[in-house]
Amino acid sequence: MTTVPTVLTARALLLDMDGTLVNSDAVVERVWRHWADRHGLDGDEVMRVVHGRQGHASMAVLLPDRPMEQNLADNARMLAEETADMNGVVEVPGAAAFLVSLASVPHALVTSADVALSTGRMAAAGLKLPDVRITAECVGASKPDPEGFLKGAAELGVAPGDCVVFEDSGAGIAAGRAAGMRVVGVGPRAGAHRPDALVEDLTRVRVEQAPDGTVRLHITKTGRG
Repeated sequence: MTTVPTVLTARALLLDMDGTLVNSDAVVERVWRHWADRHGLDGDEVMRVVHGRQGHASMAVLLPDRPMEQNLADNARMLAEETADMNGVVEVPGAAAFLVSLASVPHALVTSADVALSTGRMAAAGLKLPDVRITAECVGASKPDPEGFLKGAAELGVAPGDCVVFEDSGAGIAAGRAAGMRVVGVGPRAGAHRPDALVEDLTRVRVEQAPDGTVRLHITKTGRG
């Protein structure tokens, strides 16, 4: 069965990394479940919180009485652990071809990872880093705050309402919405958060650019072709 594609128009795309371009779930599970064990927390509950957020923001949710200084120090250690562990980091299906199709389209990476982690994971997945990147170092507030997406739009010189966000997590989808942007959800985590469109992976997205620079995203949720 083939469905009629949803078509979204935009002038720029803002792309999350983990879960959207890169499948890093294996590493995230290892590192965060170990952290949960160290702090006597339920691993499943921890995993429901951590996707999309910077580490210290996740810790603030999970350990609300702990001083932020401890969260920031713990987060630095966690980032070092994650950056050293690329075992199981792979491309989300279709991500490489999708990025190639954006060669002449304004686009930016907007990730809760820092420079070292985002560079390492994109390389491990065999993906080219976009020229414009908004990383953890660039913002004062983690997703679900919209700061990162608004900075990405500003860097590209495109109004927020003319941007489409690609995201996999609840925190990321909320951030995109708060920025006044439409959101394409990627993968199984995204479906529960009611994005404007939903795809299982990036093989379901076709990019078409008009002579005036307008981008048409042809999004197929299910089916073939």
